[in-house]
Amino acid sequence: MNISILGSTGSIGISSLEVIEALGFKLIGITGGENVEKLVEQAKRFHPKIVAIRNQEKLPELKEKLKDIDCEVIGGTDGIIGVSTAQRVDKVIVAISGSNSLIPTLSAIKSGKGICLASKEAMVMAGEILKNEAKERNCSIIPVDSEHSAIFQCLQGQNKPKRIILTASGGPFLNRENMDGISPEEALFHPTWPMGKRITVDSATLMNKALEIIEASFLFDIPVDYIDVVIHPESIVHSMVEFSDGSVLAQMSHPDMKLAIEYSLTYPNRGKRLIKQLDFKEIEKLSFFTPDHDRFPSIKLGYIAAEKGGTMPAVLNAADEVAVSYFLQGKLKFKEIFNVVKKIMDDHKVKESPDIDDILSADAWAREEARCLLNF
Repeated sequence: MNISILGSTGSIGISSLEVIEALGFKLIGITGGENVEKLVEQAKRFHPKIVAIRNQEKLPELKEKLKDIDCEVIGGTDGIIGVSTAQRVDKVIVAISGSNSLIPTLSAIKSGKGICLASKEAMVMAGEILKNEAKERNCSIIPVDSEHSAIFQCLQGQNKPKRIILTASGGPFLNRENMDGISPEEALFHPTWPMGKRITVDSATLMNKALEIIEASFLFDIPVDYIDVVIHPESIVHSMVEFSDGSVLAQMSHPDMKLAIEYSLTYPNRGKRLIKQLDFKEIEKLSFFTPDHDRFPSIKLGYIAAEKGGTMPAVLNAADEVAVSYFLQGKLKFKEIFNVVKKIMDDHKVKESPDIDDILSADAWAREEARCLLNF
């Protein structure tokens, strides 16, 4: 099988390279945002045919450092799309952080590629469009996000679910009562999962669950009223599905993204074990409880965005991206992230049944409104 990885320099991309190597698959293309050194390191080790970097200013440096490597080196958004649509590619692992994942994902689908989707933002912003395009071209979209992979696995051979239960670790501030004075350094310390900066902060605010509610609704064609969220600090149960007879299936494993990545590549078959074996004798307890919506209002914003639909999910995502960026720069308090997102959502006039241009326009509008609000 021939694979491209969009976002190979991030944590999911690095794990994906390990999985591809272990399974003996062929790596065709890799992309990164601006990390030249990591792309060079990966190109020299894994020998892809195409290497792309989003930041055009870094392209000459990348070309110079790869001049002795037999690969095509390209840049910009067109370069990322080039990797996602390369003729020899069978599946594309989408691990680009944020809204930048949308257009390369859509382009890959239109080129008939199977999608292994780790970037939740693409599905959040344009889930209906992506699913319709994939259905028209008979392309698969298999989730790599641990929660949605768990749901996908639980649904194999089953009837339509009555309820989906997303689990959340609770992040680093699960038991912190006073949410004042939280620093970026504190927010970037996740107790379970190694991730990029934006998603780590989203895990701290539980905004990642807001996005996952929307993603699950699109992926599994289920109304948001039938999607619940529970806090599960041990991060052993990655999500659960309840059926009409009251049965609940859970997918459990040691928390390691290589399992979900591998399953997305080998589905419908199971591959070899690449993660630590789960030893139930070592597990002292598995706990589950309701999120504190007063301290973490993000989840309710996710339900609102999903219920309003149209362009609202894209607006939620864009406002959050801007707010998190300002927080990481020390220009916004942690607690204010929620307020910024809510304000932009409140001010947005939803466009129903949007096309891709409508979604991109809503995304740009939300970013500009958030920046104006924060720069006032």
